[in-house]
Amino acid sequence: MKILANDGISKSGIDALEKGGFEVITVKVAQNQLENYINDHNIDAILVRSATQVRQELIEACPSLKLIGRGGVGLDNIDVEYAEDNGLFVINTPEASSSSVAELVFAHLFGMVRFLHSSNREMPLEGDSRFKELKKAYSNGTELRGKTLGIIGFGKIGQEVAKIAIGIGMNILATDEEITSAPITLDFFNGQKTTFTINTVDKEEVLKEADFITLHVPTQEDYIISASEIKKMKDGVGIINTARGGILNEVDLVFAIESGKVQYAGLDVFETEPTPAVQLLMNPEISLTPHIGGATKEAQDRIGLELAKQIIELLG
Repeated sequence: MKILANDGISKSGIDALEKGGFEVITVKVAQNQLENYINDHNIDAILVRSATQVRQELIEACPSLKLIGRGGVGLDNIDVEYAEDNGLFVINTPEASSSSVAELVFAHLFGMVRFLHSSNREMPLEGDSRFKELKKAYSNGTELRGKTLGIIGFGKIGQEVAKIAIGIGMNILATDEEITSAPITLDFFNGQKTTFTINTVDKEEVLKEADFITLHVPTQEDYIISASEIKKMKDGVGIINTARGGILNEVDLVFAIESGKVQYAGLDVFETEPTPAVQLLMNPEISLTPHIGGATKEAQDRIGLELAKQIIELLG
């Protein structure tokens, strides 16, 4: 059987699939060429991340397809219902990248509260001529310990964020439309474990009480954070979005930063990827990364192995 890993797959995943008797093709096929490629090469399964779209038209036009795999959490780039209704397997790896995304949340948080995103721009330019002025400018940082972190969306990634937050001494307020309570287990270096139970609260409480708010929800039809929600937040709040572009109103965010309502912002995802708005890219108050939340070596290994395991079970 032939598998097209159109958005790539780790070597560990390739090795596992080849050991299971599958042929893995890692050539990158352009979206408008996928139909022809799949049919010409009699592809049995296609593996994607967020770049490749697997819509009804493609599925309908490619009768050889038996499985669609998504390396990651969301399935919004796949017409899942149509695929399953037509007998295809649709798989993903919801837990494989959770730790990576959670660590990026804190990379942004730690960087923001100590102004690293800004000082890393200024020091190469003026560190030798304005050292004392820069030192003064960046000496009003704050600690995360003792602050309240609001987590909107308390699935696997939100829970991984909570683990790190607990570890550094933050208070946690989490909200979720479905999850009312979750056990958070911290595994320590010496084999000890400690479990905390976190009960979720109303979104309104998170907005009102949190010092920092991080978003971990799937693609929505409308914004979950816009001017009306920001208005309810504390003055000087920090907002992190490593989930999906389009759940945070970026125009309202910029306005809130300019007014001083929002002091910190960290964005890994954008409404207009892959061409984020210039007012975001040029804003010195925003910590920016190019949608790399789940893109660590460890996560990619986990994703590849998890996809391989499921494919072997379903098609082997």
